[in-house]
Amino acid sequence: MSIVLSVFILTVCAASTRAALYADPAELPSGKTYDYIVVGSGPGGSTVAARLSEDPNVNVLVVEAGVRGKGVLEIETPLLAPYLLPNSSFDWNYTTVSQPGLGNRSVAYARGKVLGGSSKLNWMAWTRGARDDYDRFAKHTGDEGWSWNSILPLWQKIERLVPPVDHHNVTGEVDPSIHGVHGAVNISLPGAPFPTDDVLIESAKELGGDFKLIVDNNNGNPLGLAWAQASIGGGSRHDAATSYLEPVLSRNNLDVLVQTQVTKLVHTSTDDGIPVFRGVQFSQSPAAPQFAVNASREVILSAGSINTPQLLLLSGLGPRAHLASMGIIPIVDIPDVGHHLIDHTAVSVPFAAANAEDDVLTDLARNATYLNETLSQWKTERRGIGTNSVLTILQFLRIPGNDSIFDTHSDPSSGPTAPHIELLPKPGTYPFVGPIPSEGAFTLFSATLVSPTSRGSVTLSSNDPFAPPLINPNFLSTAFDVAAIRYAVRSVLRFVSASAWKDFITGPALGFEDVHTDDDIDAWAREKAFTVWHPVGTARMARCGVDEGVVNPDLTVKGVKGLRVVDASVFPFIPAGHTQAAVYAFAERAAELIKSGRGSC
Repeated sequence: MSIVLSVFILTVCAASTRAALYADPAELPSGKTYDYIVVGSGPGGSTVAARLSEDPNVNVLVVEAGVRGKGVLEIETPLLAPYLLPNSSFDWNYTTVSQPGLGNRSVAYARGKVLGGSSKLNWMAWTRGARDDYDRFAKHTGDEGWSWNSILPLWQKIERLVPPVDHHNVTGEVDPSIHGVHGAVNISLPGAPFPTDDVLIESAKELGGDFKLIVDNNNGNPLGLAWAQASIGGGSRHDAATSYLEPVLSRNNLDVLVQTQVTKLVHTSTDDGIPVFRGVQFSQSPAAPQFAVNASREVILSAGSINTPQLLLLSGLGPRAHLASMGIIPIVDIPDVGHHLIDHTAVSVPFAAANAEDDVLTDLARNATYLNETLSQWKTERRGIGTNSVLTILQFLRIPGNDSIFDTHSDPSSGPTAPHIELLPKPGTYPFVGPIPSEGAFTLFSATLVSPTSRGSVTLSSNDPFAPPLINPNFLSTAFDVAAIRYAVRSVLRFVSASAWKDFITGPALGFEDVHTDDDIDAWAREKAFTVWHPVGTARMARCGVDEGVVNPDLTVKGVKGLRVVDASVFPFIPAGHTQAAVYAFAERAAELIKSGRGSC
């Protein structure tokens, strides 16, 4: 093994070398040439790696900063998801800079640092998004391949709709005809009832209109109240690694390296005056040796909306002035790298539950006996509420076109099928929205803005790759976002005015009983609002030949060769829903584009 500039160079051809999962870069096979190196293993990286390695003549290496994370109770038990976010050992444990829109608070910013990425930490909600979201992607990029109709066949490859673990009759709760049944990711409905379920359904039936009951929110028009689909199968979480990587680790041509952080993308050559980036450097800690591997075809960056722009910047790809200020030599001036960060903001709307048994989540947090009984049932039978996500029902709404908000603001949504807000009901409270109350029972709604206008950024704090970047989502920084969150809170109050709630809740609680006026709601939001961790846009795609954007419509990085981005950072607009399903769809199409050799520009 040779040493060049104190970096261990691992030659990236022996097809007979067996695939494996490695926890030490020194153990990588020295005689194996990798066609593709994938940085990150979330829904983008795992999907692309699995699909590219379907060709036995193609060698693929995946590099993941976190551990394997297999067999971890907190990860695999769906109901325990709130205890993984934020600040677990499987998390990068980032924190935002001070947010003026949140009363100058800094907020924890969870990102998965584990095989499977954030899909191992999220709440597993499965929403494709609105038809108009995808059609806007297509219009923005000039690539019809990103439209709803073009993406639609990919769901057959992604989804495997499976029965809920209680095998209840799901007629009217999902439309099986629109879902895949042989895909990679298990998708199911809740496998046990929550106390809130019946009152939510009855309220939708009573109120109708914006709150109407719909059969399936994944048909391209998610507006209304529907049973939540989740990436759960057989009562356990189904993440990107479980779905795509773990089943194919026996392939001779796929290697996975964990507990190793990529620190730089390597400028390996120049082709006709264009920089070529087909190499990566990585290490296990600041004090550990640096290793380097080159790919013969492409490096695929799937590190997520925070780490992807950080790596681009560390590698000399980004705004020239910012790079120079960090002591980094600019190789290609790409002004949009790290900019246009978009995320969803939510605020809790709590109510006192009339009956203690109707609060599941608070009781789990306070009652060790109840928690142990729930976990015992999950471990031995894969039954009971432990098989559920916290979210059993989702509700998407639009702000009416005649609302006064549109007298001064244009509609930021992608079109009439796309919601502005989402209401997320939960049977109780949980740690990251605030301390668990010592007494009382509660029903909680998260009033969420899913078509925000606020834009933020990810920038470097230093040129040290192990230093966390500066994350500024710029939450609630526009008048529209403040007004929209206010409308979302008012929508919760309209919803709980239905007669079904009369004997279920006794009134606002946990401080919300003092919130009455618009000014009160705005102050409540600034004090209490949080992120639901759906960052996108920091390496956004744009048309070929235009100055804006970071990647082309085929997700290749502008101004270079050999480098592509496949994760949520490429979304030019945020999908009006939970983002993981859309990332799987983008990754499936990216794999098809790479296999076909077709380029956009």
